[in-house]
Amino acid sequence: MYSSHNFLLDVDSYKLSHYKQYPPGTTNVSSYVESRGGKFDETVFFGIQAWIKKNVLSPITKENRDEFVEIVEAHGFEPNVEDIDYIIEEHNGYLPLEIQAVPEGSVIPTRNVLAQIVNTDERVPWLTSYVETSFLRSIWYPTTVATLSREVKKIIYAALVKTSDNPDEEIMFKLHDFGARGATSEEAAALGGMGHLINFMGTDTLSAIVAAKRFYHADMAGFSIPASEHSTITSWGMTGEKDAYANMLKQFGGDGKLVACVSDSYDIYNAVDQIWGNELQEAVQKSGGTLIVRPDSGDPVTMPIEVIERLMEKFGYTVNSKGYKVLPNYVRVIQGDGIHIDDIKSILDVMESRTLAADNIAFGMGGGLLQKVDRDTQKFAMKASAVKIDGEWRDVFKDPISDRGKTSKKGRQALIYKEGVGYRTVPADTVSGEEMQCSVMQTVYRNGTLYVDDDFETIRNRAKL
Repeated sequence: MYSSHNFLLDVDSYKLSHYKQYPPGTTNVSSYVESRGGKFDETVFFGIQAWIKKNVLSPITKENRDEFVEIVEAHGFEPNVEDIDYIIEEHNGYLPLEIQAVPEGSVIPTRNVLAQIVNTDERVPWLTSYVETSFLRSIWYPTTVATLSREVKKIIYAALVKTSDNPDEEIMFKLHDFGARGATSEEAAALGGMGHLINFMGTDTLSAIVAAKRFYHADMAGFSIPASEHSTITSWGMTGEKDAYANMLKQFGGDGKLVACVSDSYDIYNAVDQIWGNELQEAVQKSGGTLIVRPDSGDPVTMPIEVIERLMEKFGYTVNSKGYKVLPNYVRVIQGDGIHIDDIKSILDVMESRTLAADNIAFGMGGGLLQKVDRDTQKFAMKASAVKIDGEWRDVFKDPISDRGKTSKKGRQALIYKEGVGYRTVPADTVSGEEMQCSVMQTVYRNGTLYVDDDFETIRNRAKL
């Protein structure tokens, strides 16, 4: 019986033939990872520490080797048995690689190197590119989600600064992760969910909480609140809708507590105007906590605004120092159905035009946060940029005439940061000793050893707006 995860098999099939394809005399291959552009102008680098801890701090075993040989031969390839055995025997199964990366949580303009990897044993130059499939995936996905989440944070925070008296107190729970059920796997939910938690504190993706604790020392990276779903409301029957809502207040109300209740199982307008705003109005006011009304259908832009205004008609509002209307502290709205980054901006823009403070609303994102991204969202790529042949480093690059946007960098790379200038990716052999002091790349892994072990709060602080 083989183990559940075999890193040797976590590759694209064509990688199995690459060890025979490099020029004679090749001893080292150096590759880098970058975002070549995309939807956003900068990226929040994240995910490499989780990848290292999961994949390369445990040695390759003979069991892994045997499974590798069995599957690769049946798949139609000639397995590179000699080199795999060499790694097991000479390196105790640990991959002879050195990985450099920018600190996780760093906000880096696109078209800059984010990570760099090179083999440390001249016997296995093919190893650098062999790990690309797993390595690049571990970077592009959580980095893209972290970037998207931060871009949403910029939008919400700008609205809060303009319309709220307490933007800094409000911001961290304004975007909630609803994406676990729409993710392609539990691992995707965990990685993407962690990327979101760099920027916000609200999540229903428990897998991300576990991963943040496991890989980044986070005792508790995020929080959620009691909330209903349609089954817990509709099981009371249409005539029992009021009782279902009353039960939510009874079970979860109290001083300082929050409870969210989906309110559109039948008629959102009746729920807001009649049940919450009339029959249960006094119970809401005296609960001691905050009721969060959740519409879950209708136009995602207009519906939450209409709900806010209807609640104001029933519960009243105050006008803050900036001239915007705010519901009483005991009632708020969350919109989590069909939400995308552009929808959030549209909602907040309309709210501003109607003098409604951003305090009144929070957002939940599911597929729009964890699923509606891909490697091309930020145009991620890992490319070889230098090879060492017969003792001499040579630049390598691609420059397709059909797409200049895919032109790759030449040589071993360095990322330099200077105040007033910003980040600049340059060939490492052109950087002076003094300028190298400004390099932000750091060795994070070498030959089975983890060199950087950041905690989650440190990463959060780097990504702050």
